[in-house]
Amino acid sequence: MGQRHDGGMDEALRVGVVGAGTWAHRVHGPGLYAHPATRLATVWARRPDAAKTFAEPYDAAVADGFDDLLESVDAVAFAVPPAVQAELAAQAARAGKHLVLEKPLAADPAGAREVVQAVDGAGVAALLMLTRRFAPEVRDWLAGLRELGGWQGGTGRWLAGGLLAGDYAESEWRQREGALIDAGPHAIDLLDAALGKIEEVHHAHRSGDDLWQIVFGHAGGATSTLTLSLRVPVQPSVVDFAACGEHGHAPLVGRRTAARECYARMLDDLIAMIRDGRTEHPCDVRRGLHLQQVLADVQQATRG
Repeated sequence: MGQRHDGGMDEALRVGVVGAGTWAHRVHGPGLYAHPATRLATVWARRPDAAKTFAEPYDAAVADGFDDLLESVDAVAFAVPPAVQAELAAQAARAGKHLVLEKPLAADPAGAREVVQAVDGAGVAALLMLTRRFAPEVRDWLAGLRELGGWQGGTGRWLAGGLLAGDYAESEWRQREGALIDAGPHAIDLLDAALGKIEEVHHAHRSGDDLWQIVFGHAGGATSTLTLSLRVPVQPSVVDFAACGEHGHAPLVGRRTAARECYARMLDDLIAMIRDGRTEHPCDVRRGLHLQQVLADVQQATRG
């Protein structure tokens, strides 16, 4: 086992991956394999042949079912659609497994609350892979904003063509749900972390080609706007965020840290939480529930 009875770590954390799609291949597999404190122990996916292909380079076992995977690991990393994740993550938490969760946490707030309740009841560590929040340039930007204070507004743009072509264009749930559910949690999280908790959706409009224009109200009175689409043929993608207020204009600048490096930093934090017996983190499962509620409020706003 990777976890001692006193909460510390005595060897590599055995992690099982659920799912064998593009994100699992690009990030979960290499990230768990490369990290000195984790071992990709077991894989389970809906298609056994896909699970086998994913597991082979890492000498990982292929589970016959989800229960089989749970018996062989200390933690579970998910790379599946939101509704599937919510059901399985709650089961894994109740079995005492730590969690690496994708965004959004679930298909709706009720599903997200079920995961939170399971995590809280079991006292396990659970982190949401909000990729950019683990990037050093983002952490520095947010720390600078908090230090100065006095921010009255902000803007975000997330414009890309990921649903037009490429590996993720083949994802059924992404095509069905669109940019709000795929990239939206990342963008909403950044505005929320920069300007204060989002408490109200003042306006939300979705065009026929899935271009979103959203206005948020934050605790403390700040407002922000978000323009969002994954069907804009731009290369490279346009992803920028900024705050404005009494100290002027503060854009998020610096290199964009690669997803694999962000994943490694997330694993660092997860290992530290397990070692110290902590469950709270800026990107923990409760963060996932808050973002889930904001997504639902945005959807409700488009329906008037």
